[in-house]
Amino acid sequence: MLNFESDYTRGAHPKVLERLIETNMEQTSGYGSDEYCNRAKERIRNACASPNADVWFFTGGTQTNQTVISSLLRSYEGVIAAESGHIATHEAGAIEYTGHKVLSLPHTHGKLSACVLKPYLMRFFSDENHDHAVFPGMVYISHPTEYGTLYTLSELAELSAVCREYHLPLYMDGARLGYGLMSDGTDVTLSDIAKLCDVFYIGGTKVGALCGEAVVFPKGNSPKQFMTMIKQHGALLAKGRLLGIQFDALFENGLYFTVSRQAIERANELREALKKKGYSFFLETPANQIFIVLENTKLKQLESHARFSFWEQADETHTVVRIATDWATTQEEVNALLALL
Repeated sequence: MLNFESDYTRGAHPKVLERLIETNMEQTSGYGSDEYCNRAKERIRNACASPNADVWFFTGGTQTNQTVISSLLRSYEGVIAAESGHIATHEAGAIEYTGHKVLSLPHTHGKLSACVLKPYLMRFFSDENHDHAVFPGMVYISHPTEYGTLYTLSELAELSAVCREYHLPLYMDGARLGYGLMSDGTDVTLSDIAKLCDVFYIGGTKVGALCGEAVVFPKGNSPKQFMTMIKQHGALLAKGRLLGIQFDALFENGLYFTVSRQAIERANELREALKKKGYSFFLETPANQIFIVLENTKLKQLESHARFSFWEQADETHTVVRIATDWATTQEEVNALLALL
């Protein structure tokens, strides 16, 4: 069975596992205060060109989003996100569970734009009754988006400018950040993100780690007692070194970027071959997620040989599916899928 369902279906990169095994019997201090976490944090600061950044390790994306968002918002505030944003669609109401509303705005292929955000904020604050509403307290975006699209540097800068005008923190979900940074044609770098965002996270779960995400406050601007709030959310790992060791391995000698690029190369090969075979694309995407339209009868035949993600119903007889490559997708797997298709 070929599996292109998602980019978190495998374990960890062998070098990450090797580090975990090598250090398994060592005894270290807990909760991320060990030497491996400290070294990983320094590597991440260097990669972001942010020497004063605060770096925190979490086990997964939902814990990360819930903790960061609820820690930055006041009790009467909500978080702005695209209607398709992960926190608005696939996190089981985790943000609302903390007492904060997700304020959903229209998107363009998953992207929130400054030309949508600013009019919304202008309308909100010009409404004489806005004291009776949920206040916009921060802005959430993801890169790549749920649709596999990427922000350009100018789009990101425009969003950042609006956020600064209204004194709203800009938060980037980077679950697949490595794949976005290594995509063809992107003009956004890790240091750009550190300059334009108030907080973001570097995804490990989907990019070579067994589990783990690294939250970065690039200006050393963590909320007061952030570690305490992490623990309140049940997101503080006693054996914090397990996360630090993984990110130490991933950010040593650029492994994180190398494996991300491999996923992009496999995705590019699939895209070109699918175009030659005449498949219809739901939209053009530059990262590791490919969206194609399949006849339902054909999809039914394929399901016994390969796994994809259902995306949405195109019409009564066609379905949009997502094909995702990952850091370990092989040439043989790509060839086998193309032969099947």
